[in-house]
Amino acid sequence: MLIVMLALGACQQSNPNFQEDVSNPEFFHRSMKQLSDVIVHDIFSPPVASRIYGYSSIAAYEAALPAFSDYQSLAGQLNGLEAVPQPEEGKTYCFPLAGIHAFLKVGKALTFSEDKMEAYQEELYATLDSLGIPGDVWDRSLAYGEEVAGHILAWANKDMYKETRTYPKYSISEDPARWQPTPPDYMDGIEPHWQKIRTMVLDSAQQFTPPPPTAFSLDKESKFMAETMEVYDALNASAPEEREERVAIAKFWDCNPYVSHHTGHVMFATKKITPGGHWIGITQIACRKAGADFMKTLEAYTLTSIALFDGFISCWDEKYRSNLIRPETVINRYIDESWTPTLQTPPFPEYTSGHSVISRAAAVALTSVFGDNFSFLDTTEEEYGLPAREFGSFLAASSEAAVSRLYGGIHYRPAIDNGVAQGEKVGDFVVKHVQLRQQMSNK
Repeated sequence: MLIVMLALGACQQSNPNFQEDVSNPEFFHRSMKQLSDVIVHDIFSPPVASRIYGYSSIAAYEAALPAFSDYQSLAGQLNGLEAVPQPEEGKTYCFPLAGIHAFLKVGKALTFSEDKMEAYQEELYATLDSLGIPGDVWDRSLAYGEEVAGHILAWANKDMYKETRTYPKYSISEDPARWQPTPPDYMDGIEPHWQKIRTMVLDSAQQFTPPPPTAFSLDKESKFMAETMEVYDALNASAPEEREERVAIAKFWDCNPYVSHHTGHVMFATKKITPGGHWIGITQIACRKAGADFMKTLEAYTLTSIALFDGFISCWDEKYRSNLIRPETVINRYIDESWTPTLQTPPFPEYTSGHSVISRAAAVALTSVFGDNFSFLDTTEEEYGLPAREFGSFLAASSEAAVSRLYGGIHYRPAIDNGVAQGEKVGDFVVKHVQLRQQMSNK
């Protein structure tokens, strides 16, 4: 594939403005959208999807970096990331092209649908080639992007992902307080060993361990049963207009990559974007609204993806430690056997809420890039048939994402509130310790 791409650059008449033309951030936005589409197609779980976004974005950032003196490398800032290969001095490169190439190289390596990534790359490179990049610059830039991608993939290969593929599945406990697989498919617990994945910025997966969940109890006067009844009544107790709004909020933030539907003996599934993918979509919206240039666009994606990456590790560490039973199981066993949640319960323990943790972490990262009270129209879910929603800030959007899990019938209140606090700590730590700008500021 690289040989074919190298050959393209020799076919066009050179353009003196090629550097500016290739620096159009839309080329990168399109590439990120392609990666999201492949992640949806390949049905990656939310934690694994965050890993794909993280390494791909960092590869793009590092390969484009030499053209932007206001920015600095993440080597030495991220756990285990050593000095990135440098371009040859005195030679001309198109570093935005190198960044795009590194992004696509890593994205293709970490996903299954190589054919889809390759077809997109051929189409994109034909467009880029038409911009008149000199042949030697084209070749040199792709080669540099390839080198940086190899460096990032070698780093990724040491994060324990490969090893955890061989670890045992989640073992179901008979303790009535512990998580059990839920309808309709009763799937095994997803990624029970994700806490062993190397963090990017956090000192460890346990750095921001939340307080324990409310103790399980079947006493009708207990706090746990009160929290369970709040889930049960989240829609039943509302006025019609409020109920409709809560259902709309739940569905907008569902972000379940695989929802199965059963009708008699017929089963089919729908695929949707992951929770992290939704925040990558919000990042795209923010970049476009702010008129972010090529490197600020990479800055936003990179910082957000790092926050998502570490947010999932922090959350999953708690999920399989507390191993709390889901509301659906409690309600069906002890309150109402015919009750079903608005959303399909995802296949992993309840506490804390993944949406709450990663949404707040991502919102903190985006706020550090674009500022407080950055209003936006979130159109991310329109392609899945859901209307856009307006938000006055990233934090407001993250708060709605968090409470959507109560409305959806899949989380108790403490998982939401403590999850938001957990995500805030993750996001703050990432923003404080990851310095992308030379001026020691993320603004």
